[in-house]
Amino acid sequence: MNKRHEKYFYDLLLRFSQESTPEARRGIEKEIWAAFGMEQAVFVLDMSGFSLLTRKYGIIHYLSMVRRMQLIAQPIIESYHGAVVKFEADNCFAAFPDALPAVQAAIALQLAFSASNLLTPDDLDIHISCGIDYGKILMVEDKDFFGEAVNKASKLGEDIAAAGEILVSREAMQRIPPEAQIASREVNLSIAGISIPACVIQYQEKDAQ
Repeated sequence: MNKRHEKYFYDLLLRFSQESTPEARRGIEKEIWAAFGMEQAVFVLDMSGFSLLTRKYGIIHYLSMVRRMQLIAQPIIESYHGAVVKFEADNCFAAFPDALPAVQAAIALQLAFSASNLLTPDDLDIHISCGIDYGKILMVEDKDFFGEAVNKASKLGEDIAAAGEILVSREAMQRIPPEAQIASREVNLSIAGISIPACVIQYQEKDAQ
């Protein structure tokens, strides 16, 4: 991934805001995309039940679950050629070279947390939701990213998906070849009045029935 320094990125953004002509701003925008732009699958994981669990058991209880999530999630993401961009609160943000490994990692994560929950008391069980999109993004030093694909994956994973769900945008789903045999069903979602065509990944036997 692009290693251009974040100071350069934020200096360019500042220059953009200070330019008075559209031509100059377009030139800076082109420079930013040339230095930091790439096409990636964006993956967002959200832990379910933050407010309820924190209110019921306290913040230490929930933070311990967040740490377990991080330790389980990172090696699985990396095993599917993804990279964790950042952990933020109870979320994991990652980037993958394409949609298929992102979906495969999401399925592996759901199954891994289900298996892990067999070994913990109910009040320490971890349940996650996942959102995935694909598109052009700005990657800053491999530790932050920006773009419509990041926004959409966040909406799918954090705002719309329920615990246990994997939601994939139509754009990302269209990149998955049929021979990959990823079972899914189409849904038309809406948030803040914006329609988001997407697919729910069916990774459990009961989903396919």
